[in-house]
Formats: sequence, C-alpha cells, structure tokens
Amino acid sequence: MKKNEVPQDKSNLASVNLRELCYAVDENGEYITEHTTGWDPKTIALNNALDEINERIARAKQRVTDNKTSPIEYYMELHKMDLSVLSSYVGFWKWRVKRHFNPSVFKKLSLKTLKKYADVFEISVEELQHIES
Repeated sequence: MKKNEVPQDKSNLASVNLRELCYAVDENGEYITEHTTGWDPKTIALNNALDEINERIARAKQRVTDNKTSPIEYYMELHKMDLSVLSSYVGFWKWRVKRHFNPSVFKKLSLKTLKKYADVFEISVEELQHIES
C-alpha cells in the first residue's frame, strides 16, 4: 500500500496513545515504515480473539467452581498458555500437568509442586489453591 493509504482507523491502540509500525511504499516506490493507529479488520479480529480467550477463562473458572478441574487449568487459561507451554515452564510432562487438572490429584500435590505452578503464574500458593468467585 502507498504511504498515504496506511489506515488510521480507531483501535485499542489509539485509546492508550500507541501506534503500530507497518510497511508502505513512498512516492519513489521505495519501502518505508509508517505508523498506524489501527485498521478496522485487524481490530475486529483481535477483539474476536480476545472475546474467545475471555470465554475460555470463564468456562475454566466455572469448571473449577463445579469441581470438574483444578485451579491450574484456570490459571493456565488466564495466562494465555496451553498445555505444552505450561508443561515446559513447570518442567513436568504434559500428561502429568493434565493429571494435575484432576481436583482430587490437585488436593494431594506437594507444596513444592504447588510452588512451581504458583511461581509460573506469579501468584502465591494460597491464591493458586483458592480462586475468588
């Protein structure tokens, strides 16, 4: 796109006075960098993605409340992680992390194991064990 065609649509970036860098073509046909405050299609896509993430977080929290999963799954969703990422951060096999999603297994975890999860989520062990409604 040409320099004068770089979209300047209102987006989440504009509300915090940030701009994004993109490439454009100047009058001489050379590639240059240009700032944009947003682009409607991208803003819509990002908002849809954020809505989906928030729904996943809410579902995970409800599953914890219903005693169908442990708080580990909730905090994993809250921190926008998946099983592979969380597994690598805590240093456990994926099957083991998934096993820790089981509420009865979670209740039996050692303080050392709980501390690993709490450190990854940057919360206390107490916060890990008790999710506020």
